[in-house]
Amino acid sequence: MKCTKCGEPAVVPIRRHNAAFCTEHFFEYFDNQVQRAIKEHRMFTKNDRILVAVSGGKDSLAVWDVLLRLGYEAHGFYIDLGIGEYSKRSTEKVRNFAAERGATLRIVSVEEEYGLGTQELARKVRRPACSACGLNKRYLFNKVALEGGYDVIVTGHNLDDEAATLLSNVLHWNTGYLARQAPVLEATAPNLVKKVKPLFRLTEREIASYCVLRGIDYIVEECPMAKGAKSIQYKHILNQLEELSPGTKAAFFFGFLERGRQHFEEEREQVEIRPCTVCGQPTTTEICAHCRMLQRAGVAVAGA
Repeated sequence: MKCTKCGEPAVVPIRRHNAAFCTEHFFEYFDNQVQRAIKEHRMFTKNDRILVAVSGGKDSLAVWDVLLRLGYEAHGFYIDLGIGEYSKRSTEKVRNFAAERGATLRIVSVEEEYGLGTQELARKVRRPACSACGLNKRYLFNKVALEGGYDVIVTGHNLDDEAATLLSNVLHWNTGYLARQAPVLEATAPNLVKKVKPLFRLTEREIASYCVLRGIDYIVEECPMAKGAKSIQYKHILNQLEELSPGTKAAFFFGFLERGRQHFEEEREQVEIRPCTVCGQPTTTEICAHCRMLQRAGVAVAGA
């Protein structure tokens, strides 16, 4: 197997492009895909302050790494979810990554903030752990970005993530979600920070290859709370389709962005965003869902 660009031995095959690359030209390909995503969707510029949501996994560390290499002012933000040994190992990976690059890293501990880890909080309010976790993440991402004066929040969502989400939304005809699914979630209110996904053009395998070749030490195992998640099943189905017909995931998701999403625009809800009366963060109700969850758990919530 030879590199499509230079003819030297290839290390990464990319079947959906009928190509293979040596290390040098794979990095070139990877960077080009990220830069294309940023430019075409006007995600951010070199003048913006960027907050990268990192988890210790391959995707978030890869996007932080590539943005730093490309010269962006990108700071990391890690939420210690208090999930036993998994969170301890994840915290170590993130700290080491930042230290090796001299990068700025912000860390918030859910346990220190609220006196409860994610699993304990979920049990107290009787909701799935992933649901409580997602609510904590969304709330803290926006809160920390606002307080830190950041212009945009970057997440590590990749092509596999986006295709699996799209498959789920189509199977269940979640038209409201279909209207909003995109590489960029614009800030629709003064206290909301824009969110973007620069890796949406790259697959999990390509990102894993990037991490291996760049020597990025990431946590390999899935979050223990994600066991049995439907998103993993959807990814497995899409992987089978991709094996039969390389390029299926890209055709599915990119085709939706180019030709499908526009047909769901009318499903986008026009809602009033207002400050939560408890914490001051943006919400569509008097008290935001995060504060309501904490109140149900008996956790004292700081005022706005």
